[in-house]
Amino acid sequence: MKDLKFPLHFSFNIGTFSNDFTAKNTNGITVAYVKQKMFKLKEAITIYSDENKTKIDYTIAANQWLDFSAAYAFKDAQGKNIGKIVRKGWASIWKANYQIIDQHEKLQYHIKENNPWVKVFDSLLGEIPILGFFTGYLLHPTYNVTNVRDEIIVKLKKEPSFFGKEFTVELVKPIDNDDDDRIMLSLMMMVLLERRRG
Repeated sequence: MKDLKFPLHFSFNIGTFSNDFTAKNTNGITVAYVKQKMFKLKEAITIYSDENKTKIDYTIAANQWLDFSAAYAFKDAQGKNIGKIVRKGWASIWKANYQIIDQHEKLQYHIKENNPWVKVFDSLLGEIPILGFFTGYLLHPTYNVTNVRDEIIVKLKKEPSFFGKEFTVELVKPIDNDDDDRIMLSLMMMVLLERRRG
């Protein structure tokens, strides 16, 4: 992905039937348009270079049938494997817990929810008529991307917005080598999964 000037902003489009969002950098320039194909037995996500969907940069696909412990593989425009994100099964039921794996099957980063109670209250209040419309302004889950030394590299935070459609990605420490795309793809997939869970 080009022009990854932080903070990045993920903004979901609530006016379409597909689960899609736009990622823009701090200057408002689109760095990716993420679209999830609906009604698929396996997760199928396409990352385009812009909202016009003129060029596919990456694809993400589940490596097994719909399952809370599935891994999601990343491929570039040439179909080359560049890594994957793995949800940590039962550990993710209460608190979001993911691993980012590189193209050599080596663990590089973790993504962990900062405070799971925020998501619990967000889900509960969201079921209450009228009040549910305002939960997007009241509760804001945060997710930390940490390296193998447990240092926070990137933070993703849900921002105040109706229907929970706005997220911000902040850079805390410089990202090593070519890991930036792998981290961004992981956060994009995680947002789709966690937003669906509530």
